[in-house]
Order: sequence, then C-alpha cells, then structure tokens
Amino acid sequence: MKIDERAIVSAKAVLGSCVEIGPYSVIGDNVKIGNNTIIGPFVHIEGWTEIGSECKIHTGSVIGSPPQDLKYKGDKSYVFIGDQSVLREYVTINRPTTPEGTTYIGKKSFLMSYVHVAHDCFIGDEVVIASSAGLSGHVKVGEKAVLGGFVGIHQFVRIGKMAMVGGYTKLVQDVVPFMMVDGQPATVYSINVHGLRRQKISSEIRKDLKHSNTLLFR
Repeated sequence: MKIDERAIVSAKAVLGSCVEIGPYSVIGDNVKIGNNTIIGPFVHIEGWTEIGSECKIHTGSVIGSPPQDLKYKGDKSYVFIGDQSVLREYVTINRPTTPEGTTYIGKKSFLMSYVHVAHDCFIGDEVVIASSAGLSGHVKVGEKAVLGGFVGIHQFVRIGKMAMVGGYTKLVQDVVPFMMVDGQPATVYSINVHGLRRQKISSEIRKDLKHSNTLLFR
C-alpha cells in the first residue's frame, strides 16, 4: 500500500492490497476499500462505506456523509461503490435517510466532476454522469444510461436502461429505457441510436425500438 504520511486513516478501516491514498485524505472507522483502488488527495470517506476494487477517486470527493434531509435522525445506513468505478473531482455521495438502506453505485460507472448523488439513490452498472449533474433522493438510474452535464433530477425519478439525457435537462418524470430526452420540460426526441450501436444492439431490435417510440411519443 502507498498511504501518504499526511493522510488520516482510521485503524478500524479495512483496506485491501495495493491501495493508494493521497495527502490530506481522511478515511473513517467503518470504511472498506477494495484491492488496487486509488484515493487522491483531500478525499473524505466516512460512514459505513464500501468501495470496490480498482476504483479511482479524485481530488476533493466526499463519500458517505450524512444525507441532506431533515428527516434523517442519525440511523445507520450505507454507501456502496462497485468495482472499477471512477469518481472525478469533488463528487459527493450521501448515505441514505432510510435506516439500513444503501446508496448504490454500480461497477464501471463514471461520475465526472461536481456530480452530486443524494440519499437512497441507485445507479446501475456502467452509467456515465457528466459534470455538475444533481440527483435528488431516491433516484434510480438503469445500467449504461448517460446523463449530460448540469442535469437536475427530481426525487423518485427513474431513468431506464441505456437512456440518454441531454445537458441542462430538468427531469420530474420517469425516462423510458433506450430513449433520448432533452429540454425543460424534458421531451422524448428519439431512441438512443448511438448508445444502442455502442452496445452492439442489432439493427432489427433498433428498428423495433424506433417503432415503439413512434407509437408511444409521436
């Protein structure tokens, strides 16, 4: 392990092999960090937080802090971050308000700078969230979805698998899987053609999804 002498790491924290922790980072009592994960400088990880293997967490991120919710009474709750996820500068992820609940980030997810994930959120595997997007409490994001920069998402909204949300979009209702939405208010424009091609979805299935889009939204 490479732990900078200026970092503060609790003796009760559980660290895997080959973990790196940068200067002035603080790792709390109940934190677990998987093998080969790299924690940059000035990162604060607290609460009952578990971070998977081969993750990269960049400068100034704050993970596992109490929820920003007036209903929260100090109950035990968790944050989980899956393997090979990347959190860029100043990402914030809060613990749930729900006792024994989990704020969950799936494996291979990529959260860009200043993204905020509030309490009780669930983010599936391989999700990309661009800079300064904000997810309110209890939001669910399906696997391989892409959220643009400065997106604002209301509480309890669900975003479907492989959907794409354009930058600056305001979401107050659910997003259907595989669709592309944009605007204020958010409007469905088409299927997420580029995302479906990247995932090697066949032309026949893309054609059926396009027909579904026509029936539902046109």
